[in-house]
Amino acid sequence: MRRDTRITSNQFSSSFLSCEKDVEEILRKLFIASKPYSDILKRLLVINTKDCLDNQDSEVINKKLAEMSLSKLKQEGYITLEPKLRMEEHNEIQSYIVIGCDNFTPNMTNPEFRDCTVTFDIICHTDYWDLGNYRVRPLKIAGYIDGILNNAKLSGIGRFNFMGCNQLVLDENLAGYTLMYRAVHGSDDRIPSNEE
Repeated sequence: MRRDTRITSNQFSSSFLSCEKDVEEILRKLFIASKPYSDILKRLLVINTKDCLDNQDSEVINKKLAEMSLSKLKQEGYITLEPKLRMEEHNEIQSYIVIGCDNFTPNMTNPEFRDCTVTFDIICHTDYWDLGNYRVRPLKIAGYIDGILNNAKLSGIGRFNFMGCNQLVLDENLAGYTLMYRAVHGSDDRIPSNEE
């Protein structure tokens, strides 16, 4: 007996498939829709000098930041969705944000969705942590991410609630912090269709 294993669009539904839209919404909020804070966040990632926040008038720095779009941040590895850091020889030392989704659970009020934990691993070279005046680069990055996203209502994701932050040490050269948020989908959220 031969069985038809093809799945039609009417039979197939998974809230895991909305994760790409969720991450896109998070990145849009962090790096496009939250100016001037998104510009400061970009500055902390891209400019690895001690005076990166204080040196606002440098034409060279401002030109480099103006050219750094969200897609270029992803392309050059400052933002990654894979648990892998690209450290190519002869490249400038840079800071990273690794975004992941974990701990999926059913949503009690909206069974089409899975609530989840969204993590942001903020990883910086330890030689570039110090920003002067007791400021530390990965905590500044964490502060801007938290200020932009905590308790935010993100379309398609729902409410973003801070869960915690832990130190992350990879080795003597790379360390940072892991921010964790609970993405709780509301009754007005919906899974994006294929056309969206």
